[in-house]
Amino acid sequence: MSEATSMQIAGVQMDIKIMEPELNLENMEQEIRETTSNGAELTIFPECAVTGYCFSSLEEAMPWGESIPGASTEFMTRVCAETKSYVVYGTLEKVNDKLFNACVLVGPDGVIGSYRKIHLPFLGIDRFTTPGDRPFEVYDLGKIKVGMNICYDGSFPESSRIMALDGADLVVLPTNWPPGAETFPKYIVNTRAVENKIFYAAVNRVGLERGFQFIGGSKIISPNGDDQHFADHREYEILYGKVIPEDTRNKRIVRVPDEHEIHRFNDRHPEWYGRISTEE
Repeated sequence: MSEATSMQIAGVQMDIKIMEPELNLENMEQEIRETTSNGAELTIFPECAVTGYCFSSLEEAMPWGESIPGASTEFMTRVCAETKSYVVYGTLEKVNDKLFNACVLVGPDGVIGSYRKIHLPFLGIDRFTTPGDRPFEVYDLGKIKVGMNICYDGSFPESSRIMALDGADLVVLPTNWPPGAETFPKYIVNTRAVENKIFYAAVNRVGLERGFQFIGGSKIISPNGDDQHFADHREYEILYGKVIPEDTRNKRIVRVPDEHEIHRFNDRHPEWYGRISTEE
């Protein structure tokens, strides 16, 4: 696979200041300039990177919600144009009287796509946001195809499976893992990668916010489930990895020719899975 048909990516495991979007955006711009100077073409930031996460009420959070497109996407479009790169970051999206936990994919020409978090834990701002009301989507960046989830969505394998079926080479997971979520970076996100034969990038935040010490543990994972880069700590770090579409688009795995071969998609039997999508 040539360099022209792969993409260098980066994840920024960073602290975020609640209710200080201008400061957060300035810090994110600095990080993008750092990652792109090191060859990254896509930079991924944590969940609610613009706004912070641990709001105590909808009323407190609502003034910090924004439209998409909006102020932060205009800011990021300029940075992406200047660095000739793409970015995924988390924010709060305000639509009339509703607030969504959202992430946005922005490039040099503006907003490419956005996602509203569907699976909401009883934690932080997710206690007050509205569940996402749009289907999972996959976005074509030319070199690779990208799907987006947010944090707790990673606990639901159907989320990344749908995007993998729709051709995603990479699923990104901006997240805010708090104490108690250590099994996510250790096991769950690697499983999402290997079960779909895709690249997976989970980017968590660090720092203390209103009593929550976020645990870091960000990682970029290859389709075989191995870590390309694992920040196994609670400190600031930039992670780097490479997405190679050739490694994801053929779901056939040959371990011993004619003796041990599997196919991640062809071996499924959806006729037996209907119970998963029932409400009971």
